[in-house]
Amino acid sequence: MKPIIAITAGDTNGVGYEVIIKALLNGYVFEIMRPVIYGNANVAKHHIQTLSEDYRNITWNVIESPEQAKDGRLNLISCYPDNIPVQLGQPSDEANKAAKASLDRACADLQQGKVQALVTAPLNKEALHGGHTEYLERIFTGEELMMLCSGNLRVALVCNHVALADIPAQITEERIVQKLTILNKALKRDFGLEKPRIAVLALNPHAGDAGLLGKEEQEIIVPAMAKAKTEAGIWSFGPYAADGFFGSGHFTQFDAVLAMYHDQGLIPFKTLDMTGVNFTAGLNIIRTSPDHGTGYDIAGKDQADERSMRNALFMAVDVLRQRTEYDELTADPLPFIERPDTEGKPRREFIDFKTTTGGNRFDRPAEQKENE
Repeated sequence: MKPIIAITAGDTNGVGYEVIIKALLNGYVFEIMRPVIYGNANVAKHHIQTLSEDYRNITWNVIESPEQAKDGRLNLISCYPDNIPVQLGQPSDEANKAAKASLDRACADLQQGKVQALVTAPLNKEALHGGHTEYLERIFTGEELMMLCSGNLRVALVCNHVALADIPAQITEERIVQKLTILNKALKRDFGLEKPRIAVLALNPHAGDAGLLGKEEQEIIVPAMAKAKTEAGIWSFGPYAADGFFGSGHFTQFDAVLAMYHDQGLIPFKTLDMTGVNFTAGLNIIRTSPDHGTGYDIAGKDQADERSMRNALFMAVDVLRQRTEYDELTADPLPFIERPDTEGKPRREFIDFKTTTGGNRFDRPAEQKENE
């Protein structure tokens, strides 16, 4: 059975509908999922009129619940009135309310298990009094981690949407350990990496220059990395000076990069690839998004690039499959005991449940084990 993927339409005056329609109709999306768009058919038709003739004959399968979604169709659930004003390229209170309504309906269906993952089109942050990531953390279980992904390039953030002046106060040992822990788990569970290698960026220029340009590296970041290694076995390296890390190609030696703040991580990421995916790690649900904004400046001009949206759709399914497989493989693992090997080092031995009158195989005499 193909998974049902919820797609929120985002800002009604932005490029959300445009990139959704282009992404769904110009790829192989229908082969791997049943998409359900949360928006409004009349608003969608308004956007279609601004696109090329290739999209003019679209028909919608308007449904009331995701269970009614059909394969190979543009399924749509109406979340706000047909008469909402569409003013392409202009932010408005009506657009904000519509975007939030579609997100709330999709989240409700996600909570109830009616859809298996969430893909969000861009909205104005005023609609949520902040970003998608922080809003979803308040609704679902877990602690969020914002990640930008493109192939093997993955950049996560310690601070998301935080004013630059407030960042130093939020760079704490506890917060860095928390983000490293979430990132390490996501790399294993959502991306299938057995022993992730994480690069950590410094906060200050030249990684603090031995304390001349700041002491956060020495007093906060390095101790946090050491603590993460000791307590959770997390392999992190650095902290690296951020200015040359990406340009030198150093990032290719790692499975992910933990940046201290938004622009430190996202400027180089988007310089390298503007078709990446914003992935919210750490929550009990799967959410992806294109890595661009509402695009008011190009809304209604048939200029929006749909590749980031299509990549977000594909990634939602990839993570869903990987997470499901990981959870199945790690559920109820066999119990084990540790015994010293010939050099006195601990060695795991998994318990064999084949028993005889002598109890389990670890309780039986050595000569009896050899004959089994």
